[in-house]
Amino acid sequence: MIWGGRDNPEQVKPFVEHLQDLRSTILWSLGFLVAGMTVAIPLAPSILRLTKAPIAAAGRDPDTFLRVLRVTGGLSIALRVILWSGILFSLPLIVLVVGRFVLPGLKPKEKRALAQASGFAVLLFVAGVCMGYFTTLPVAVRMMLRINTWLGLETEFVELADYVSFVLRLLLSFGLAFELPVVLIALGNLGIVHSRQLRDKRPHVIVGLLVVAMILTPPDPLTQLLMAGPLVLLYEMCIWLIWFRERARNRESTTAGDRHG
Repeated sequence: MIWGGRDNPEQVKPFVEHLQDLRSTILWSLGFLVAGMTVAIPLAPSILRLTKAPIAAAGRDPDTFLRVLRVTGGLSIALRVILWSGILFSLPLIVLVVGRFVLPGLKPKEKRALAQASGFAVLLFVAGVCMGYFTTLPVAVRMMLRINTWLGLETEFVELADYVSFVLRLLLSFGLAFELPVVLIALGNLGIVHSRQLRDKRPHVIVGLLVVAMILTPPDPLTQLLMAGPLVLLYEMCIWLIWFRERARNRESTTAGDRHG
């Protein structure tokens, strides 16, 4: 990797310094995770109440339906809430730290593309978490309960620790899945992918997004479609954004050529 970018190929950064940068990146990432967990500690009771809301929306009383089955259950639940919430809070910052680790080896144009994508990444992560909470999670909970009823299973209660992990993992999955446009737009800005390529690969990408949704969501088709549907729409949005950017570049190139001519 090159120190100061590829514009100065003679300035090669020593391997030991790369290791130091990697160590710094890992430490900063762990620091942000600890900071996120620290923020989550006083918020844990409120976060727990928010996770219970979909149970109430499904027609069950969360105070009686969600139960603690072990003496140490409260501690286990608190640790899970703090850990997963800390990851949710810190992940956008961790992405920025990893991006900074990559920046020294990029050209100025590539640095600008990643810098522009960073703020967009945070917004999309928040949007994904919000969509997962307000749209998908209530549907997923109702679907799980209906499947139990269809099978003739009496679900008198659910273990609270397991439910909390399920909810927060689902929200984290939505946040990560919504980072897809950031990757595509950054690659488009760098000229690595083009709108025509994205259009040609559309059928394969849709199948891939369905597979991703199947892996990240509970095993019911409706929840998977609720994740895959927005991802397909975001993919189409990326195609149009990259196409508009390509048109603008072509106009700039044509104008520059006319001036030189």
